[in-house]
Amino acid sequence: MTGELPGWAVVAGGAGFIGSHLCRALLDRGFEVICLDNLLTGTEINLRDCRADGRFHWLRHDVTAPLDPSALPAAPDGALNLIFHLASPASVVDYLRLPLQTLLVNSEGTRHLLELARHTGARFLYASTSEVYGDPLEHPQREDYWGNVNPNGERSVYDEAKRFGEALVMHYVRAEGVDARIARIFNTYGPHSRPHDGRVVPNLLTQALNGEPFTIYGDGSQTRSFCYVSDLVDGILAAMLMEGTTGEVFNLGNPDEYTINTFAGVIERLVGRTVQREYKPLPVDDPGRRRPDISKARRILGWEPRVGVEEGLRRTAEWFMELAGREKPAGLGARSER
Repeated sequence: MTGELPGWAVVAGGAGFIGSHLCRALLDRGFEVICLDNLLTGTEINLRDCRADGRFHWLRHDVTAPLDPSALPAAPDGALNLIFHLASPASVVDYLRLPLQTLLVNSEGTRHLLELARHTGARFLYASTSEVYGDPLEHPQREDYWGNVNPNGERSVYDEAKRFGEALVMHYVRAEGVDARIARIFNTYGPHSRPHDGRVVPNLLTQALNGEPFTIYGDGSQTRSFCYVSDLVDGILAAMLMEGTTGEVFNLGNPDEYTINTFAGVIERLVGRTVQREYKPLPVDDPGRRRPDISKARRILGWEPRVGVEEGLRRTAEWFMELAGREKPAGLGARSER
């Protein structure tokens, strides 16, 4: 495959946070990119720079409905090289607001895109999640850990949907010969994320920028590991393009682990002021610890994160300020490479 690049790539969920960055990265590598999105949680604002490229093709489509390859814009005879399935609500706020849609896009949507891959012979990548590990009893989490998931709790509409999606992918690998792999994505942040999508970085960073108190759930001792979006996209591309990754599962995330309280302190240093903290009850089934073991991705893909958390937060803060039409605060940290 690597010798045949560039080619045609479909990105389902391409108007979303991660999907839009993936579209841009594929264009930069010389691909013709077909972006599919129903704009349920994505936005066309994320595609502004992609639309200026003549190799970018947009189709508003809900992947829970079947897709005839001939309906794809511009691809010759429906021929495709790569299909990335990133279409799904991903924040707790979104998937609790859209539970049925989340279940369907990871079941029926996954099946339809796998059928497209089978029909066209394209490589396939399924964007799964660290949520398949639930509230893990093993730490850090390795790909061979089966998880500790509440199968009928509120969060199961996402956790179990992604676990089902993984099972569906592996069925198509084993029974249909589809060249597919799975990326388990850990907490990711960066430009194109929505300021109020309910995840840790958008919540705390926008509150600090707006002069509001931090909202911290529980006592703030729970941990997360935060990966900048460009690093994640590099990992996704490595998993897709590396030979010999059919049927493999890769953790993609940054193994640097922070308690929420410590991470709030990093944001305080970034904006140059102390921020009050308001503690609220911990949501049901919220994981106590989360940190990826990325040994497999390092060994097979030669991948690991490179962007340091303070530099990534600075870039993200600038994006949020741009969205709000506001000037960068004077105290916002200076640019660095780490």
